[in-house]
Amino acid sequence: MWRVLAVATALAGCAQLPPTPQDLQAKRFESVPNKAVIYLVRALPDFNDGPATIWLGDADTITTYPGTYYRWEVAPGRHRIAGFAADTGSITLQTEPGKVYFVQQRVTPVTWLRSQQPQSHFYPIAEGNGRAVVMRSQLIP
Repeated sequence: MWRVLAVATALAGCAQLPPTPQDLQAKRFESVPNKAVIYLVRALPDFNDGPATIWLGDADTITTYPGTYYRWEVAPGRHRIAGFAADTGSITLQTEPGKVYFVQQRVTPVTWLRSQQPQSHFYPIAEGNGRAVVMRSQLIP
């Protein structure tokens, strides 16, 4: 009996929350006039289950987890996504108004002085693949 209870408890912890209204809106993949939209997605499973904090441009930071994504609306031009602190991964995109871009983040653990530091790797991905990965992920608020 205790085994059944343990399995039921473990499965209950895996239940996914229903999507928020913001998540549903973001998954419409709508472009924005005079702006570009960048979806940054970290697929599940990933090489590292821990959080990874990254810079969006020069001022904003977010923390990603496996199975999450972020929708970033930007002015047209060059935009850099980069790891935070010891994470040296980065990608720079040249964006155009009215277009939607998809970037996948993969995070690998790097052992340094007995601590594990995340190392991000960023890849542009095709729209069809990007939409599919985003649909399986949850929006970072």
